[in-house]
Amino acid sequence: MLLVDDDPAFIEALSENLDHEGYTPIHHPDSATALEWLLDGGRCDVILLDWYMPDVTGIAFLKRVRDAGINTPVIVLTGVNKEVVEDAALGCGAVDFIDKSRRLSILLKRMRLIVTGSKQEEAPIEALEVGELTLYPETCRARWQDQEVGLTICEFRIVQKLASRRGVDFTYRDIYDVVHGEGFWAGDGDDGFRINVRSLIKRIRQKFRAIDPEFELIENYPGYGYRWRESD
Repeated sequence: MLLVDDDPAFIEALSENLDHEGYTPIHHPDSATALEWLLDGGRCDVILLDWYMPDVTGIAFLKRVRDAGINTPVIVLTGVNKEVVEDAALGCGAVDFIDKSRRLSILLKRMRLIVTGSKQEEAPIEALEVGELTLYPETCRARWQDQEVGLTICEFRIVQKLASRRGVDFTYRDIYDVVHGEGFWAGDGDDGFRINVRSLIKRIRQKFRAIDPEFELIENYPGYGYRWRESD
């Protein structure tokens, strides 16, 4: 596990818990040295990234990592539980967003789920073709009309869920669980997570429409969720 955080007390407590769970934490107190380590070939199962680092911002770090072709899952940590930060983190390719004020046991549970999912995805999986859409689960890539869509990992998983079951209505909660896993809660009120789902769907549509301005296959079921429309 690569830990990118400049909070000594938090890192000490987290490292002890990771050791106890059988993980080997690798700590970098600043983003620059963590980036250098990764670009020099350093590898890990998960990156735990503090969003508010003093040298390289979380957004810049994620973009550099993804631009380098490094697809290691990134969990963003922050002491500020704001939906705008969560939306930005997921939009840059993070697979999860966790408030530091939550118990370490919650973080460890989320991390185990992500690591397990990554290991399961290592086996080769055939491409899935749905009309003009082609999905490559092994690399989380999508092509529309034979052009790369440029989805983040989270966006890919949402498209995969919707497109693999055309015509089926998925609730906002179903879609949110694709990003965070079952039982994770965020946002204000009982349905606060809907804002995040709407933002993700909006961004996904924009990426498809950059290729095909007539793209309308992701339909909203008002008050319920979304579906991938069946072909005419």
